[in-house]
Amino acid sequence: MVGAGSVGRRKIAGLVDREPTEVLVVDPAGPGGDMDELLSRPEVRFEKRPFRDEDLEGRFLVIASTDNEELNWRISDICRERGILCNIVDQPEKCSFIVPAIIRQGDLTLAVSTGGASPALAKKLKRELEEYIGPHYGSFLMLMARLRPLVIGLDKGTEHNTAVFKRLVASDLMEAVAARDEERARVILAENLPEELAEETAELTHGLF
Repeated sequence: MVGAGSVGRRKIAGLVDREPTEVLVVDPAGPGGDMDELLSRPEVRFEKRPFRDEDLEGRFLVIASTDNEELNWRISDICRERGILCNIVDQPEKCSFIVPAIIRQGDLTLAVSTGGASPALAKKLKRELEEYIGPHYGSFLMLMARLRPLVIGLDKGTEHNTAVFKRLVASDLMEAVAARDEERARVILAENLPEELAEETAELTHGLF
């Protein structure tokens, strides 16, 4: 990671979430005060100095967030020559990949990309989606994760299983989860699940509300 400004710090946090072996961060200005938690991570190594070409030795992925056009092009060119994945923040013409805006709720992941044409629009759309895709989507998916092996375990075939899952998604179950109405959720499950699973509703909803 070249550059540890506000954008760079967000990128570093995203990299750390993916559990890398090491993230080398270089910035001649030094880290900001809000980087203390990131720097405490053993996989993050910060060096207060300018970028050097040898920083790219053995690297799998490089992200640069600097306002130095010459430096950005140099990093991009070296990465291209060495076959290293490279992202220059907000400059798609210098990138071998772009980073979409990500929305996560539990096991649900949505990515918004404008192909690098307008990161600002991608961020706007992300904010709008976050207002709609609330935490109840994560809870709903947790419920479905519990339910899926039980339905499949009945050995009634793909067609039967697909019909069950479609009924649940089309039902008011999501609304019941959003309202944190466990009793209503259990009723909907009982109405839509095979008879063999009717007594499992309490276990399925346990801890979700």
